[in-house]
Amino acid sequence: MAREELTRLTGNGTGECGQGDCPNVYRTVSGSFVVQGDVSDAFTPPSGEGLVEIPEAVLREAIRALGW
Repeated sequence: MAREELTRLTGNGTGECGQGDCPNVYRTVSGSFVVQGDVSDAFTPPSGEGLVEIPEAVLREAIRALGW
């Protein structure tokens, strides 16, 4: 899946990265989510999965963008 196929829900310049490119939440065409953030080592996820950490403000921004 190309990045251009995702709908960016966060990162409008008011978050912690300003106009930068991290962290962000994206929505896929199928309705699932892709989260970009700092790699986390909170625990070891199953094979093929990964953990990322995002600030609460980014998650709140994504929820607002979805109108939830």
